Amino acid sequence: MRMITIVAVALMVSFALDVAGLSRISSAFAQENGEDDLSFVDHKLALQVSDGDEATMRSALDIAANVSRDYSEKAEGVAIAIVVYGPGMEMLRPDRSPVMERLKAFSQSMPNVSFAACGNTLDTLEAKEGTRPEIVPYARVVQAGVAELMRLHEDGYTIVKP
Repeated sequence: MRMITIVAVALMVSFALDVAGLSRISSAFAQENGEDDLSFVDHKLALQVSDGDEATMRSALDIAANVSRDYSEKAEGVAIAIVVYGPGMEMLRPDRSPVMERLKAFSQSMPNVSFAACGNTLDTLEAKEGTRPEIVPYARVVQAGVAELMRLHEDGYTIVKP
């Protein structure tokens, strides 16, 4: 009985927030705390970048741009996560990235595209290089790139490796 009361109260609070127009505030809070508000999303795509070659990096960005444009023209939302690990980490390193200018453009003009960097790869690079590599500020660090891809797949994302 107590659980039913808690659920009912939660639903009433959620409804009251929506009616008052405050749901955007809670969505902003969720985003600040690493939770994504995907209520506007009709489609989800995750791109795996684990190769260090420039062609793979460019292909991932091309795919993200093309998919975004396609669904935008259809007035449908799409969330795109680019998950980077292993040798692909060069993509997110400002001092080494062969696609840095495009990354900057994405960060400024494509809010539906996010970047995730593998923490395990960063740990390995730190041990090898003596300092933790800097990555672009708009990429979030996840514990393990492959585990992030698995989580995204479980959340309904289509996984593509360019």
